[in-house]
Amino acid sequence: MRPEVDELVSFYQGREGQLARRLVAARLRALWPDVRGLRLLGLGFAAPYLGLFEDEAARSIAFMPAAQGARAWPSQAPSRTALVREDDLPLADRSIDRVLLVHALELSERVDRLLREVWRVLADNGRLIAVVPNRHGAWCLSERTPFGHGRPYSCGQLEKLLARRLFEPVAEARALYLPPTRSGFLLKAAIPVERLGLKLVHELSGVVILEAEKRIWHGAVVFERRREARGYVARTAALGAARDSHAAARGKIVPLPLDPARPRSELG
Repeated sequence: MRPEVDELVSFYQGREGQLARRLVAARLRALWPDVRGLRLLGLGFAAPYLGLFEDEAARSIAFMPAAQGARAWPSQAPSRTALVREDDLPLADRSIDRVLLVHALELSERVDRLLREVWRVLADNGRLIAVVPNRHGAWCLSERTPFGHGRPYSCGQLEKLLARRLFEPVAEARALYLPPTRSGFLLKAAIPVERLGLKLVHELSGVVILEAEKRIWHGAVVFERRREARGYVARTAALGAARDSHAAARGKIVPLPLDPARPRSELG
């Protein structure tokens, strides 16, 4: 069940949420140290983290799904928030350079369509960062936090999900090794626990953070029968940079014709 926007706001206003934001934000900044001149989109409930990049990015906006509800962002300036359908983003093709997905993938009922839309609006060299609850961590077990809702992912599962939708994983980070708690005493130990977790128990983080790049070309193996030869001949099929970005996002395969006139040695 997706948390409503008021629950998300309340979490990030509390001490536990502020600490979680601080620790996750440190990993995000390490992955994107410089976004000067880039167009940035936050999707889901990424508003607590967009402030990291607000002064650098050429433009930054926050899209929040209709099923969740929306809050104005930023609070001290004209709002750049929109309530949207996550499978039909009101943006032109290739109009965004970076997409930050927070409280998005694990809560979406239409993950494939969401990622197809993200692929469509990203520029050809665009990148996304997905922040999701870790299946092996403690945060996905606590419904008291937003990371305890929806479907958690292991790093491998997230990589496969993105690869299927034409995104190439390029970097991984982890955060939130201290289990969720409201104890002031334990919260003070969060930084040492975080450092220890990064060194010793990497797989037990609360969240997985994965950066991926939009992929234009993709190879797949196609087998075609040769009448005049025994066995099969493997050829590479190309998935093009699709003049129609929607066609590429749906993953249509364009097979290369087999030329019987070519010597068998050239065909491998």
